[in-house]
Amino acid sequence: MASHEIIVIGASAGGVEALAALVQGLPADLPASLFVVLHLGPHSASVLPQILSQKGTLPARHARDGEAIEPGRIYVAPPDRHLLVRHGRVRVSLGPKENSLRPAADPLFRSAAQAYGRRVVGVVLSGTLDDGTAGLQAIKSRGGVTIVQDPRDALFAGMPRSALEGVTIDHCLPITEIAPLLVRLAHEPVKGGGEQPMSDEYGKEAEIAEFDLAVIQDNAQRPGVPSGFACPDCGGALWELHEGELIRFRCRVGHAWSPSSLLAEQSEALESALWTALRALEERAALSERVAERFALRGHSRPTERFREQAAESRCRAALIRQVLLNGEPEAETAAGTPAEAEAANLKDGADEPAPRAEAGPERPPGVESSG
Repeated sequence: MASHEIIVIGASAGGVEALAALVQGLPADLPASLFVVLHLGPHSASVLPQILSQKGTLPARHARDGEAIEPGRIYVAPPDRHLLVRHGRVRVSLGPKENSLRPAADPLFRSAAQAYGRRVVGVVLSGTLDDGTAGLQAIKSRGGVTIVQDPRDALFAGMPRSALEGVTIDHCLPITEIAPLLVRLAHEPVKGGGEQPMSDEYGKEAEIAEFDLAVIQDNAQRPGVPSGFACPDCGGALWELHEGELIRFRCRVGHAWSPSSLLAEQSEALESALWTALRALEERAALSERVAERFALRGHSRPTERFREQAAESRCRAALIRQVLLNGEPEAETAAGTPAEAEAANLKDGADEPAPRAEAGPERPPGVESSG
């Protein structure tokens, strides 16, 4: 009988430590394949496969497009590429970013759910914001198993906490207890029933991640409804998507956003705009002062006064913007280290300052297991 042979894992900040601890508990004869997404900057030189190969007994390497899936292997998403799962094959795609990330966990989870249904196990580990939540929802809808690292055990609790709040999770465990559970699931036959057909919206999104132009350009069958918001990546209109309790957004060319990621990106755009405005006002004040000095040297009092008033007005406005930049509080959780160098931040042992521990996570929802 079929077992849980496809294990998909998403992590971000703090994820290298969690992944290293996880693979240490997996045997060399594991009858399942692991697929790992760790958020990285697009130009990062990832050494995650070497780290995982050294820490555990399973061989790990960067996935290659079109290669056959083999049990007992760890396939790692290359930098700036989505990692996807198809029937018996691995796909590596330069498809649209999701939550401003590539690779992202959601496309991997969604593609695995579409291809393997109940045979999939989805795992969300340490990280910020909420990548992986929508993907776990897709796995759950197809009858797969959903696991999150206990937020109280994670270096960064954002991703695990988001999954707990948005999806009915089967297991919420410390990292040391996840590996034994994966081993057990890999040997257990998949239980009958519970698998539902892939929803049209999830199916289309899985194709978009693979850069299927026919789906991307199909305006008549575009999932969702117009939201009135613009995509931070390309400026195009965003469509609002609903799956259960989750709300997400996707634009015409395929960029996808969760509400938290969209708010974080808008906060960054707002700060950038404020710095631009501050620079423009400071330059306007300096130029007005310079012109006023020229007129003063020539004895022209009226234009001198006018330009000095302009300089004072610009400095006053600049002071207001500077005060906002100095005292403003971020309105959305920032993606500390995401997508930039989440891996590199965890590679140095004995760093000067230890990574901050996450605050205590929420109480587990009823029905969520606390042990394997």
